[in-house]
Amino acid sequence: MGLGSYWGEVIQVLREIIPVYDKVNSYISLGKDREHRRRGISGRVLPGNKILDAGSGFGNMSKTALDICEGRISITLYDPLVPMLKNTGTFFEKTPEMANGVFEHIPFRDNEFDAVLCGYSLRDAINLRIAISEIHRVLKKDGRFVIVDLGKPDEHFIRFGVSFYLRFILPLLALAAGGKLGLKFGTLYGTFKRWPKNKKLEEMLLEKFSRVEFEKDLMGGAIMVAAYK
Repeated sequence: MGLGSYWGEVIQVLREIIPVYDKVNSYISLGKDREHRRRGISGRVLPGNKILDAGSGFGNMSKTALDICEGRISITLYDPLVPMLKNTGTFFEKTPEMANGVFEHIPFRDNEFDAVLCGYSLRDAINLRIAISEIHRVLKKDGRFVIVDLGKPDEHFIRFGVSFYLRFILPLLALAAGGKLGLKFGTLYGTFKRWPKNKKLEEMLLEKFSRVEFEKDLMGGAIMVAAYK
């Protein structure tokens, strides 16, 4: 599972929507993206932790973790798009460590991080199983893998509702928030189609991790997950 050959198209779109990325994300999440990040991170990132923000974008997951821990954490931003990383300067008082690359080949040592954060990014993995394995590898014993993302409900009727929203309503909201660039957020539907159902994602995490806490919102259309090594 994962984007496979669709990854290149998604990355190109992400590169183009950088100017409106945050604004549109807030609109299309119905204003709940910040709440979901806090719910996912709270109690799982602790003062003194060393954090990898994987698929970091501008570093919104890291910023949330910094606020929760009153700045007492060490952060590395990791993203496939250098332009995303270059746009983080105004988001942090002190510029974090940064690295460029993909989930499937994380350039860090085994057992290096206390937590790995993925905010609306794991869905863009080329190969989801390899991505999960790599994240497991770089986590310390008892480390936490925190995922905040779209959910894919197991129930057919609810899944249809989420799919309908992503395919038909989201583009209208994205257009209102980001103009013509907002229309490019339509690629989210393609990533959703390739994303496992919630139960399947939990099963995939349990192939590597000892315990998974799986929280849902918006009838399962949003998920906050913590997997423990």
